[in-house]
Amino acid sequence: MPEAALKVILLRHTPNPEETIALAAKLCYSPSDIESLKGKIEAKDQKTFVERLMKMGHQSPIEHSSFTFAIEGISRACSHQLVRHRLASYSQQSQRYVSETAGFDYIIPPSIKADPELTATFERCMERVQDAYRTMVSELNKRGITGEAANQDARFVLPNAAETKIIVTMNARELLHFFGQRCCMRAQWEIRALADEMLKLVQAVSPVVFANAGPGCLKGQCPEGEYSCGKAIEVRKKYGK
Repeated sequence: MPEAALKVILLRHTPNPEETIALAAKLCYSPSDIESLKGKIEAKDQKTFVERLMKMGHQSPIEHSSFTFAIEGISRACSHQLVRHRLASYSQQSQRYVSETAGFDYIIPPSIKADPELTATFERCMERVQDAYRTMVSELNKRGITGEAANQDARFVLPNAAETKIIVTMNARELLHFFGQRCCMRAQWEIRALADEMLKLVQAVSPVVFANAGPGCLKGQCPEGEYSCGKAIEVRKKYGK
């Protein structure tokens, strides 16, 4: 099967996310009932208020805005990193219920892809794995083990390189944390590319909340300390800071 390409779609998000955030924040301090407060907020641009909220670091109200992404073209190695972000919801394509006998797509790391000889070795390895998977399924079928029962055992030979698809929902506060960790130059290249694509999508629909989103060095000194990549100037330039 061919190499898979990264694709990220913002499927859904809280309508008018910054209005929702403003309503949640102002409710804490307003004697108004919710309907009248909602009307006041909808009648006025909330950009300045949400900017002030973000500068104050008052982030609990931004948890009320959520974003759902469809992601494909990432490896199982990448998805294992992604699901470590526990304040999120995930639905991932199953290797138990989805057979790979027709062939699995895979991800080739750039360092390998840059070398034709390494790429050829990698691709031969994927072909051998595919053959092994088909053999496992076939032999298990002959023994009366079929369907997901066969898939769930045959999948043990599948590699971290195998492509996966996943739907992810995170609230805005968790996304800010996610971008801080995964847009960093010290993050693994694949999840960093994923984070960058997700960031572009949410900045388009919630520009105030995500105006300064990205690696920690955008806000000042690198939080990685002695493990810093030492490229803060280049990183800030990349993110337009």
